[in-house]
Amino acid sequence: MHRTIFTTPVVNTMLRAFSIGFLKLTGWKIEGQLTPDQHKSVLIAAPHTSNWDLPYTLMVAFALRLNIYWMGKQEIFRFPFGGIMRWLGGIEVNRAQSSNLVAASAEALKAADGPVQLIVPPEGTRRKTRYWKTGFYWIAHTAQVPLVMAYMDYERKLSGLGPQFNPTGDIEADMLNIKSFYAQFKGKNWRQFDHE
Repeated sequence: MHRTIFTTPVVNTMLRAFSIGFLKLTGWKIEGQLTPDQHKSVLIAAPHTSNWDLPYTLMVAFALRLNIYWMGKQEIFRFPFGGIMRWLGGIEVNRAQSSNLVAASAEALKAADGPVQLIVPPEGTRRKTRYWKTGFYWIAHTAQVPLVMAYMDYERKLSGLGPQFNPTGDIEADMLNIKSFYAQFKGKNWRQFDHE
């Protein structure tokens, strides 16, 4: 995994203090924390309905002392922002091309030295979509790491880490359980989020 803002000591400390202060001042409450067996994990990022999700996710990650990487469409990695997006933990994804992203992500998680959390938005887009992409599920299943149900509720100004979910391989049953957990949360543009 490449070097990020989360592994840059002085910057990390300053941004953690800023993030905690900003979230408190704006009325956000942060819940949960990783357990020792979640030091390598896949975090489900839902609901994902706005560009504002990224800065808030970064601040929550600093507040919770996470070492995150996140997947984003390749367009946001174009010049002049590519270097910055990678430093923020971004991993470029070409959505138009089929690739072995699941296997590569799982191998990177296994090979990583120390704690690392891979954030994946299951909708794969900020627009309303009825079907969730299943890459997050198969990355965790292949890497044999837990899924952690991370959430962001703009209505209640509540964000954090929910329960752990261990993929069983029965994706239909597992997705019903995962989606039922997210029914309680409202994204910034909540009408675009389909949890059924």
